[in-house]
Amino acid sequence: MLVNKEKRIKYLGFDDTWFSVIGILTISVVTYYLFNPSLDVVSLTDAVLSWVGSLFFTAIDWFINRAIMIFLRKKYPDFRDDAKRITLFFLAVVCSVVLVDFIGVRLLSLIPGINVVDYQSRIKALLTIIFLTIMIMAIYEAIYYNIRLKKSVREEEQSKQILIQAQLDALLNQAQPHFFFNTLNTLRDIIDQNSKEDAKEFVDKLSDIYRFLLEAGNDNLISLKNELRFAKAYIHIQSERFGDNLKLNWDIPKTSLDAMIVPMSLQLLLENAIKHNVISKAKPLLINVTIRDNKLVVDNKMEPKSTQLPSTKVGLANIEKRYTLISGKSIEIRNDGNRFMVSLPLLTRSDKKNKDADTNH
Repeated sequence: MLVNKEKRIKYLGFDDTWFSVIGILTISVVTYYLFNPSLDVVSLTDAVLSWVGSLFFTAIDWFINRAIMIFLRKKYPDFRDDAKRITLFFLAVVCSVVLVDFIGVRLLSLIPGINVVDYQSRIKALLTIIFLTIMIMAIYEAIYYNIRLKKSVREEEQSKQILIQAQLDALLNQAQPHFFFNTLNTLRDIIDQNSKEDAKEFVDKLSDIYRFLLEAGNDNLISLKNELRFAKAYIHIQSERFGDNLKLNWDIPKTSLDAMIVPMSLQLLLENAIKHNVISKAKPLLINVTIRDNKLVVDNKMEPKSTQLPSTKVGLANIEKRYTLISGKSIEIRNDGNRFMVSLPLLTRSDKKNKDADTNH
């Protein structure tokens, strides 16, 4: 653990090589001046030898404390164990400094010509060394806490993003069966009312649409250009059933085609309008698809059917939920009893990134 850099960084939070060198040198110099007389009293050779001894025991003390610190971090890795771990580490620092001093004095006393300072002076020096050691180890602890906190926040955000992505996937998978359910209803009506050739052509168009869905993949955002292509293919299929009684007014400037929206959102709005309104020669359905204030607006005059087809309860709720999860923006729904209008915010890739960044705070 002391020499393996990767394992050391794992529990210390950073490569402490230079920090250790500077810390050991600092404490060894302080220890020398606390335990030894000035250069005016001893020779330079004796002073150097004394400092080397101080350096040696300081290094031993440092590595012992660091090893204890790593051991305690392995044993008590959770934030809730911090108080226990820090208390044990504080006691370990005191014990290790006293023990190293005791052994060091015993060893030095065996060397002829080495004078050990008196007991009272050693106590004062030990208290100073303990204080310095605790301060330096507190720096270790502060760095470790900060790195753990950032890691915890990052992991929490990753968990949130995984959850959001799972919700988006579920909503997207929900939207596709919803589309399939309604196109089967349309196919059923064509089989009942039209020729076999019309039904075959409808199935071919439906096959093209599902090929588009497969190629589009599972992106959470799609360009307005591609969504329009998909929506127009869907309207082409519906025109097989309703003919000129279903009319679309497409008013989309080219400058907006690169904007992004939630996949299948426009198609679901068109499907919603077709599903809930009367479409006949006497009451044709005109759906306007326009751009206003950087929003894709879909509106139509309301002609509610007297009898409604079975609802899967997806449609608008699905779109609204996906917009919220992806961008934090909301769709706008207006129903004045005469006209029904839904506005979808036009997005960019950065809107999704900004949503992720906001979550990090």
